[in-house]
Amino acid sequence: MAFFERYLTLWVAICILFGIALGNLAGDSMTFLSQMEIAKVNIPIAILIWMMIYPMMLQIDFSSLKKVTQKPKGIVLTVIINWLIKPFTMAFFAWLFFSNIYSAFISPELAGEYIAGAILLGAAPCTAMVFVWSYLTDGDPNYTLMQVSVNDLIILVAFVPIVGLLLGITNITVPYNTLFLSIVIYVVVPLVAGFITSKTLIKSKGKAWFTDVFLPKLKPISIIALLLTLVFLFAFQGGNIVNNPLIIVFIAIPLIIQTYFIFFVAWYSGKKLQLTHAVCAPAAMIGASNFFELSVAVAIALFGLDSPAALVCVVGVLVEVPIMLSLVAFANKQKHTFKEQ
Repeated sequence: MAFFERYLTLWVAICILFGIALGNLAGDSMTFLSQMEIAKVNIPIAILIWMMIYPMMLQIDFSSLKKVTQKPKGIVLTVIINWLIKPFTMAFFAWLFFSNIYSAFISPELAGEYIAGAILLGAAPCTAMVFVWSYLTDGDPNYTLMQVSVNDLIILVAFVPIVGLLLGITNITVPYNTLFLSIVIYVVVPLVAGFITSKTLIKSKGKAWFTDVFLPKLKPISIIALLLTLVFLFAFQGGNIVNNPLIIVFIAIPLIIQTYFIFFVAWYSGKKLQLTHAVCAPAAMIGASNFFELSVAVAIALFGLDSPAALVCVVGVLVEVPIMLSLVAFANKQKHTFKEQ
């Protein structure tokens, strides 16, 4: 692993701190950037996330996608973890901590909004960032695309009912334009761009040059885009984080527990199913991480920009990236424990 990637956790921590400081020092400028939206999708963040996943899309061999369906166990595991287990364990941990363990510090009204934010996170499995985690764990890019695509299709029909069920309400309004636009920006556009680029370059330069020269040059772009995304996200919420340091810790604890819990449920289930490392690792990463872009957008639409629910979604990003990097390291160290298939 290169020097820059080896110390990625350190760079993440530096970018988070820098983002918080920037948000407090350049408040008006950050407000302007945070309001650059289309259907509540922030344009600067969308561009950076696109830069993160574009290199992954370049590796996809579309001719081999038809073979993926011949090995359905990884897809089935992803669906079970993300839609039958994860939303409910997230709701349980949020209820346990905010309504019970923290009851002496948080009013029932506030607890309800914090729980709502956690539910929004838990009901939106990762779409964009999982391509980065799959990339870092040598996941199968073709299978990762299939896993993400299945989740995207399910999100369209299951997100609203699950959130409504767990929030205990029936009149919840989810901005569907945000949902569709997010999927187009984070999946469809880079997928099409990657397909066109790879076909063009392989035809003109050859497969060996594309694989050995072009792709390695793009890998740092994904990491740099990830770090810049963190700077922007935490600059947008810098004031809330500085003004509420204790509640940030309170929010982080159940989210951290949930992330590790769901990862290991998916990881060891995948090993039990005898999945290869290249399929099992992304499946576990999808379960552990969240579609934070969608969660933040819906939380703002339902409860407001400065609401406790929106703050939970932002703290989800704060804890998710360092934790996911630790899980990437775990997955890579455990790679040798998988049987060759």
